[in-house]
Amino acid sequence: MTVSRRALLGTLGVTAASAALPDAAAVATAPTQGTLSGPTAIEHLEATHRVLIDSDKLFGPYQSIPIVERQIAAMKALRRNIRGGDRKRLLLLHARYAELAGWLHQDTRNFRAAQHWMREALEVSHLTGDPQLTTFILARRSQLAGDMHDPIDALDVAEAAEMHAAPGSRLEAVAATYGAHAHALRGDPDACKRAYEHAHELREAMDPDPGSPLGVWLDAAYIEAQRARSLNTLGDFHAAAEGFGRALANLPADYHRERGVHLARQAVALAGAGEAEEAGRAGMQALRIGIETGSGRITRQLARLDTDLAPWNSVTPVNEFRDAMRDAVLKQA
Repeated sequence: MTVSRRALLGTLGVTAASAALPDAAAVATAPTQGTLSGPTAIEHLEATHRVLIDSDKLFGPYQSIPIVERQIAAMKALRRNIRGGDRKRLLLLHARYAELAGWLHQDTRNFRAAQHWMREALEVSHLTGDPQLTTFILARRSQLAGDMHDPIDALDVAEAAEMHAAPGSRLEAVAATYGAHAHALRGDPDACKRAYEHAHELREAMDPDPGSPLGVWLDAAYIEAQRARSLNTLGDFHAAAEGFGRALANLPADYHRERGVHLARQAVALAGAGEAEEAGRAGMQALRIGIETGSGRITRQLARLDTDLAPWNSVTPVNEFRDAMRDAVLKQA
């Protein structure tokens, strides 16, 4: 049976989504609008935001999307009656929830929804008067543009974010990292190499205690994982596979979904380098995580891998991976 790339992309996450959505609907009925008000509601929203971020690392986007969007609606209602310092806290939360909604939809590759929420996050961030938050959201918009293969927007927005970032801040390095991938999308390896070196220089010079949770995940290993992705885009598959190997070795244990993303991208790099057996093994590991989390960033890479490995279908790990891909699709039929 022939299964199209579109089918592979569209069905692998269905199991995760269908399993997660009932729980999400139950949590989303938690009393925020109507029964809570003022500081109590804000504390509830802050606590929920922390839980949602941890949930995303482990389970992917589908469980969290309905909760996040329900909470944003509740915040919009609460804004009618809150003033003063609590209103500022609420606006900050609104912007951060909208940014999270953008990220969750970005992970599912629903780019239209991701753009909508990122625009809302940026607009609300201006109301808060918090320059760090606005800078962070600009940097995230550059990342989104990169995922959408729009190098011009990715570079322009990253440069704007770096310009607005406080000197010596972590956000300078975050913006520079996302801007670096734009050069890979443009097919300029020299500019890409210089941009990642610049990102590392900014990271090494940044304040070790920034006093802000924004971008706390950025470290040398994160930058190297992004560099490996860019090397994949540029066709330097051997170096990309090695880079993803180092990134996987340094990835925190609770970054389950990101492990799947790195494995899927490493598998594509290994296939490009002609290492079919290793590509099949890495692809199988990524597939398990892709089914569990429904991450579109994983499944898109696996669809490409399935095609790239077709010439090696007689190799046992390749055959096992491609059979598992078919099984994952047929179970949803």
